[in-house]
Amino acid sequence: MIKQEILPPVTISTGDYDRLAFLATFGLNFQQDRPTAAMLANELVRATVLAPRDIPPSVAMMHSRLEFRDDVIWDVRCATLVYPDEDDGEPDRVSVLSPEGAALIGLGEGQSITWRTPKGWRSLTLLRVLYQPHDFVEPWRELS
Repeated sequence: MIKQEILPPVTISTGDYDRLAFLATFGLNFQQDRPTAAMLANELVRATVLAPRDIPPSVAMMHSRLEFRDDVIWDVRCATLVYPDEDDGEPDRVSVLSPEGAALIGLGEGQSITWRTPKGWRSLTLLRVLYQPHDFVEPWRELS
């Protein structure tokens, strides 16, 4: 029996999209990051890209604090979604260039995503967005 992948819609802000596209492209050049960078790139290809102010408060974006569940082992975790250079290895941070981070970016509350890994299927559900950085200002707009 073949497990069918059903991918949920993904919404990403314009500022996050630009930096994430760079990370995905850059990560494809490094063997250890290649599978996750490819997963992130695939998420970006199918994303709806909106201005930061138009992102619903129930959507995971960069620097959001999230409550999510690993649907394979039923472990619930709270963490902030960060860029790789902000990941200090603490359990309350998850890098967007990790499988969990690439899966979470752009998900809405209640949405689940399933993907295949070399060790089998993984699945996460975004339970709640505990904090979303509404005060985000795109750097090039600060100068205006």
